Amino acid sequence: MSTVPSPETAALLERADRYYVSVYQPRRIVLERGQGSRLWDSEGRDYVDFGAGIAVNSLGHADPELIAALTTQAAKLWHTSNVFVSEPPLRLAQELVEASGFAQRVYLCNSGTEANEAAIKLVRKWAAANGREPQRRVILTFHGSFHGRTLAAVTATAQPKYQQGYEPLPGGFRHCDYNDLAAVETAMAAGDVAAVLVEPVQGEGGVVPAAEGFLAGLRALCDRHQALLVFDEIQCGMGRSGKLWAWQQDGVAPDVLSTAKALGAGFPIGALLVGERAAEVFQFGSHGTTFGGNPLAAAVARVALRRLSANDLLENVATQAAALRRGLAALNDRLGLFELVRGRGLMLGAVLAQPWKGKAGAMLDFAAGRGLLLLQAGPDVLRFVPALNIGAADIEAGLARLGEALGDFLAAQS
Repeated sequence: MSTVPSPETAALLERADRYYVSVYQPRRIVLERGQGSRLWDSEGRDYVDFGAGIAVNSLGHADPELIAALTTQAAKLWHTSNVFVSEPPLRLAQELVEASGFAQRVYLCNSGTEANEAAIKLVRKWAAANGREPQRRVILTFHGSFHGRTLAAVTATAQPKYQQGYEPLPGGFRHCDYNDLAAVETAMAAGDVAAVLVEPVQGEGGVVPAAEGFLAGLRALCDRHQALLVFDEIQCGMGRSGKLWAWQQDGVAPDVLSTAKALGAGFPIGALLVGERAAEVFQFGSHGTTFGGNPLAAAVARVALRRLSANDLLENVATQAAALRRGLAALNDRLGLFELVRGRGLMLGAVLAQPWKGKAGAMLDFAAGRGLLLLQAGPDVLRFVPALNIGAADIEAGLARLGEALGDFLAAQS
């Protein structure tokens, strides 16, 4: 596939180089339209989408029901602010509570980072209301985690690469090894931990699921130390694991849960779900948002939540996840690039074998050249998070293109 852009595409890429703040290094293509799990660029080339906008486009591109929800609401009411009540966000809040399995109240916002920022503030407010001095409001998080890019969320994110240069970081956070209950017990021994914030499946940290018994152990430790258990399901939730909520795989309910990404199926929205222990902590003036829970986002999210809760969708996740695992195993038998494949549902990570560690980014370039959009989770892991309604034909086509791309990569190494 030719990678020389047309003059028109080259001009757009030059504008991107000129006008964007350089926090991203996007691939040198300009995406123009999508349908289902396929995308087309400005040159007319098609791509199988195994990235779904970083696990966001949960129902693919240009879904008719999502378009209808958005356009119908757009003709009625876009924005009121939260000093008034409108029906779509109110209905969404009720439906999230009913679908949650634990929550009593919902705070609607615009993104996962905002949901986690709200969770951090909620924990601190809860601890204060329970008579804890500021030094006893520590939030425990885990090495390899990712919780967002605001200053508090990036401090909760126990990966130094996201924090460097932003010091001084806020206090009140402690980091611990993931899937290590003994380390958690030690970290909580002083009695100053107000909450444990954890991803049931770590995303940016390499697509690492919680080990059997880990979440249950965290629940027991939080109960023993009178701390809140907060699940970050921004990436692993909303059907991606094969259950609506990833915690349902383990049967361990949280006190608080953050969600976003797939909730809006591509439209920006986030939510914080709060269970009984902390449901009344936020009161008038405690927190707020200008755009959060606006009628447009809520109308789309209501459709997404209903669709992603449906048994046929969750069954498709299991079916296509199994097909993807089989295909990756077959590719590995032939090429020998992966150490293992891990994850849950349609959130999989292919961990590169020792000779190829650090090469994930290069492999993504070759994948794009063969018409496959793919992600990485750090330099050593290829990440597969396609739309949850992806069909067998697109899984097969994507795997075929991946095989070609990895063959190209190996040929370039010799």
